[in-house]
Amino acid sequence: QVQLEESGGGLVQPGGSLRLSCGVSAFTLDYYAIGWFRQAPGKEREGVSCITGSPSKTDYTDSVKGRFTISRDNRKKMVYLQMNSLKPGDTAVYYCAAFAACTVDRPDQALSWGQGTQVTVSS
Repeated sequence: QVQLEESGGGLVQPGGSLRLSCGVSAFTLDYYAIGWFRQAPGKEREGVSCITGSPSKTDYTDSVKGRFTISRDNRKKMVYLQMNSLKPGDTAVYYCAAFAACTVDRPDQALSWGQGTQVTVSS
C-alpha cells in the first residue's frame, strides 16, 4: 500500500509563492505517477498537475499553466508543486495521489491519497 503525506501549505498573499511537498512511502517511486488535486469548499475535487515515473513527463490543468511547476526526486521519494503568482481562486485543500498512469481528469483512478494540506491565498 502506497502512503502519501503532503506538507507546505499555509496562508500567502495574492501574487506570492508556496512549495508543496508530497512524501511517498513505497518501495520505489519510479513506477508511480503522482498527481496533485485540489478541492475548494463547495466544489468538486479538481486535478491540478501530474508527473509520470521515469522518464518524467508532466501535465497541468489550464488554469495553472505557467504558474505551477511539478517535479519529483525519486531517490528521496518526494514530489513537489511549486506554486507562483498565487491567486485567491487557488485557495483549496491540496492533495497528492498515486496513480498507475498520469491523469488530471480521473481522480477515481487514484491508488492512494494523502490527507491534504490547506492553501489559503488572501490579503
